[in-house]
Amino acid sequence: MDASDDRTLDTPRRRDWMRPLRYAVRGPLLALHIALSLPLAILALNPWFAKIPIGRRRFEHVMISWWSGTMVRLFGFRIRCFGTPLPGAVMYVANHISWLDIELMHSQRAISFVAKSEIARWPLVGWLATRAGTIYHQRGSTHSMSAVMERVVERLRAGRPVGLFPEGGTGRGDEVRTFHARVFQAAIDAEVPVQPVALRYGRDGRQDPEVPFAPGESFAGNFFRLLGQPSMDAEVHFLEPVERTPDARRRMAEESRARIMAALGHVETRKRREVVE
Repeated sequence: MDASDDRTLDTPRRRDWMRPLRYAVRGPLLALHIALSLPLAILALNPWFAKIPIGRRRFEHVMISWWSGTMVRLFGFRIRCFGTPLPGAVMYVANHISWLDIELMHSQRAISFVAKSEIARWPLVGWLATRAGTIYHQRGSTHSMSAVMERVVERLRAGRPVGLFPEGGTGRGDEVRTFHARVFQAAIDAEVPVQPVALRYGRDGRQDPEVPFAPGESFAGNFFRLLGQPSMDAEVHFLEPVERTPDARRRMAEESRARIMAALGHVETRKRREVVE
């Protein structure tokens, strides 16, 4: 979940006279949501209460989805879900645009995500991510990635869904970057399905360039900037699963990326790049 280093603005920014009003409305509502729901979240993540059944789901999973969905909506996003997340142990692979990606996917199903270690230090979001079972990795460390993949396989074999961002970091949202093929080995080892997920934030089926991190922008800076942005759609597309074939993680990565690009209407305009192992 890194800031994109090559983001450029296509058009000059105009003065947004409604931004102060949005802060005045959303700010107190967000504070109220945190104040009222945080105790419930703590309760839901307590082992004594987490496994209480609520219909076909556990109490902790219901609370994670409710808390995350409300969080996304308080930022002015209208959640639009297409398709259905597969049940049981699944490895979800998605394009990566914003720190909101995890919250958006959590609004549909409680998932253990793989994320960069810096997130653990983010206020509130990091604490909740850790309590929700996020698996952290140290970027650039081969040893860390190997250990992370072992934990992913363990979670999947235990029947829990895991979400990964094979691009390795956030992008601008106007393209889907190269998928790292090695992460797909976990699904092969655990013998679970891989379901691609396409994410987009914008209007009329177009990605809004203001949602991703700006060059050098901190989490706090992006957080408060998005809080004042005009309302838009937050789309999550659960696509057809990719066939799992032993010794074919490169093909699985290519097919997952292709399906996400097709769902988002992206066209490969440059020479096809090799999938990174």
